[in-house]
Amino acid sequence: MKLLFTICGRAGSKGIKNKNLKEFLGYPLPFYTVSVIDLFIKNNKQYECDIVLNTDSDDLINQFRSKLTIPIHIVERAPELGQDNTPKIHVIQNSYAVLKERMKKDYNMVIDLDITSPLRTLNDLETLVEKKLNSDADVVFSVTDSRRNPYFNMVMKTEKGYERVIKSNFNARQEAPEIFDMNASMYAYSPKFLTSGKGIFEGKCDVIKMRDNAVLDIDTEQDFELMKVIGGYLIQNDKKVRAIVENIASINSMP
Repeated sequence: MKLLFTICGRAGSKGIKNKNLKEFLGYPLPFYTVSVIDLFIKNNKQYECDIVLNTDSDDLINQFRSKLTIPIHIVERAPELGQDNTPKIHVIQNSYAVLKERMKKDYNMVIDLDITSPLRTLNDLETLVEKKLNSDADVVFSVTDSRRNPYFNMVMKTEKGYERVIKSNFNARQEAPEIFDMNASMYAYSPKFLTSGKGIFEGKCDVIKMRDNAVLDIDTEQDFELMKVIGGYLIQNDKKVRAIVENIASINSMP
């Protein structure tokens, strides 16, 4: 069983300057993603795994090459894949195509981990891979319980004023259909589907649930500062999160 882990990071950032290069609680933010992959590889010897970084950032490439001691393949992103409106799935497709040719391997699964989700755990990643292996879904992705529900307590502006996003007569949240937030932390693809050119929801989807307060959308400096507060608490009180941080020291040549 051959697995390809993809890490995709653009140069610069619209919301936070150089987001993918920022330090998070003592280590570069991307190293948390590398660490959880490294722990997965160490704990799952039955898989043949490769890691690829796809980026247009020379600084990010230099950071990976100069500070990390584990093998990570580099794919330098073409300019057409580095635009503001470039779908991330196109970058993942490119990573897969390049590594398949470079390594002469037929990968059985492609797993993308977002750099801005530093507090995921080994258990989260193992659950994702196991779910994909035991599912006939084309893609399995991570979600969290939603704190709002479009059938009950979400509204939108219309010509008649503000109305529920989805019209309903539900009087309690518990009556409404269960809703989840896509937290963009992890995706596991079947290579055949990944290269089909279809969008995620044109295939069969399945999900795994993650803890909702461990993954925030880091789009502003305030988001980043809040995530550091949450991260500091979880590192102190959750041994699964602490294991990710402790493992960074073992793969970081310049602590």
